[in-house]
Amino acid sequence: MTGNAPVRYAAPLGVVFLLVFSIFGLSSCGREKKSFEGIHVVFFAGGPQGDSFAGIVQSGAEAARNDLGCSVDFVWSDWDARKMALQFKDAVSKSPDAICMMGHPGGGTLSPLIDEAVRKGIIVTLQNVDIPKIREKYAAKGLGYVGQELYSSGKMLSSGCVRKFGLKAGEEAIVFGINIKTGEGTQYMDSESRSRRSQGCIDALEQSGIKVHAVNIPLDVEKNPNSEAGLALFAGAFKVFPKARFIVVDHGPVTSAVGSILKSLGKKPGEIIVGGFDLSAKTVDAVREGYVGLVHDQQPYLQGYLPVLQACLTKKYGFSGLYVDTGVGLVDNSNIEVLADLARRKIR
Repeated sequence: MTGNAPVRYAAPLGVVFLLVFSIFGLSSCGREKKSFEGIHVVFFAGGPQGDSFAGIVQSGAEAARNDLGCSVDFVWSDWDARKMALQFKDAVSKSPDAICMMGHPGGGTLSPLIDEAVRKGIIVTLQNVDIPKIREKYAAKGLGYVGQELYSSGKMLSSGCVRKFGLKAGEEAIVFGINIKTGEGTQYMDSESRSRRSQGCIDALEQSGIKVHAVNIPLDVEKNPNSEAGLALFAGAFKVFPKARFIVVDHGPVTSAVGSILKSLGKKPGEIIVGGFDLSAKTVDAVREGYVGLVHDQQPYLQGYLPVLQACLTKKYGFSGLYVDTGVGLVDNSNIEVLADLARRKIR
């Protein structure tokens, strides 16, 4: 996007069809027994309870539960991929009808666990982080994906920032990301999964001739970005890379906290140009105040609603897995007010 050019919000046809089907095809049963009562779904929301991103995902899954009549048990993982894997194994042992799983642990870890779930007749579908090889293997058994195509979403945000803010070759930028360095600090178990978005952010900047400094977001900051550790992460990066006037924050909850972090560090709005991911009430405030310049909106509400719908459709009607790319829009101060109230209500 350039300047105040409008941003596209066109949802994929599959999303429109599924939403229309769920609203008009199923709501007529609401006065009596709902169509998917008796189906038990275990749903992974990703972060801790109260997390700015996971809360929106939860909101979408709760809406699906209320519309469809199924039961949903939520699992909270603090964005810890190892914890997710253990919790998934525990969920399989309880034999629900379906598990809606985030793919953060990666294929190497999840593949044998999903194999076991499918052998037991449990439907598994993915949200937020895709694992294409597993999805292709079990698509006929209802394993779909609802979320961004991570690498292209990272490139979309960084390329949008380059255009909007006129970043030039030779300038320096910091990418605060996930698993973007080898060696110590790695928390995700393989590079095919969550780290691809950070890599997309880096590649788009480097292709524009910008020098990129990669800084990993530690797990404790992912979990609680408003902590002293979050403040120290940014303060330390600005000290080590003082020439960087632009940053990308590849984590929704950290993006939601970056406005208050920059204020605490004595930065004025626009002094550091910020691109980030995911809307929340706090991110809306940061955009309004000028602390965040551009946000990639991956529509996490859909990542809650549609996997639950997928699980129910597969369980009752045998539908195969559906792929829905929710990461299609960029938000800035020209269109933030259109979405502000929806963000407050945990819908966008």
